[in-house]
Amino acid sequence: MHAFPRGSTATPTAVVVPPSLALPVIESSFPRRLHPYWPRLQERTRGWLLEKRLMPADKVAEYADGLCYTDLMAGYYLGAPDEVLQAIADFSAWFFVWDDRHDRDVVHGRTGAWRRLKDRLHTALDSPGEHLRHEDALVAGFADSVLRLYAFSPATWNARFARHFHAVIEAYDREFRNRTRGVVPGVAEYLELRRLTFAHRIWTDLLEPSAGIELPETVRKHPAYRRAALLSQEFAAWYNDLCSLPKELAGDEVHNLGISLITHEGLTLEEAILDIRRRVEYCIDEFVPAERDALRFADELVDDGTVRGKELGTAVRACVGNMRNWFSSVYWFHHESGRYRVDSWDDRSTPPYVNNEAAGEK
Repeated sequence: MHAFPRGSTATPTAVVVPPSLALPVIESSFPRRLHPYWPRLQERTRGWLLEKRLMPADKVAEYADGLCYTDLMAGYYLGAPDEVLQAIADFSAWFFVWDDRHDRDVVHGRTGAWRRLKDRLHTALDSPGEHLRHEDALVAGFADSVLRLYAFSPATWNARFARHFHAVIEAYDREFRNRTRGVVPGVAEYLELRRLTFAHRIWTDLLEPSAGIELPETVRKHPAYRRAALLSQEFAAWYNDLCSLPKELAGDEVHNLGISLITHEGLTLEEAILDIRRRVEYCIDEFVPAERDALRFADELVDDGTVRGKELGTAVRACVGNMRNWFSSVYWFHHESGRYRVDSWDDRSTPPYVNNEAAGEK
């Protein structure tokens, strides 16, 4: 299937979406938009990756723009102040680099290096200001991005973000142990773990500084708001599994919904792909009524007649609008980013944009 999204180049070019990955409803009913700050965002995140030494200069020059990390965030957090979007985009770029370090530590059996990194990230999350000059560039870059995110929100939001990301770090450690031991988690276990490794709560948390407000627990945990948020994140995680399955099979991965289905449910590869597609399509179908319920909830908040109610209702409407944007942003990211073009790599198991060396252990 050919499509013409609003992409990251000045001249739109056709993006070829393989039939097994094509979702016509996304292309027709979830229009893609990009934050107007996007061109500067791309430039500044590229500079930040260099400044923080998170990728070698030659890899930044050759691959950073083509990986489209900033496009993903610019298509999600629309309405965010420029400086908030910049901090989110830099954090997101860091997250991808961390994910790559985690993968290389698994592949090369660097158990000691991973454990040290895990412990350092936990510590830096609680005291980012003390880790800005850490010897490991990944730790220092994490501290910088977290400290900037913390500057936009009150202490209660920061504590929640930290609590949620501590859980993400631990989930990555569980994945590390599974992969080094060759353990393929069961489907139910995998789905639970995937919500953490994909950082569902983190990306949902970041909707709030984008909207300029911390939502109270009664709003965040309202069934209508939670369901819309969860469906948008589940779509992203499962669609990622669908698109990355060839890459992860090539790299002898054990963490992918398709691999769990094949291993524990006895599905063939083709059946596993169809199963993931059904789950992805379910998220899309169910999001539409969930979105309607969440927007009705926003209207109820406004209708209480108070200034606070109007403020919260407006913020919920903005957050739900961005949950919708997540569908198209995730979809096109997977077809524009060089991260998933495994067939073009010299070695299908080794991404060309990664650094295979462990920090401090060259």
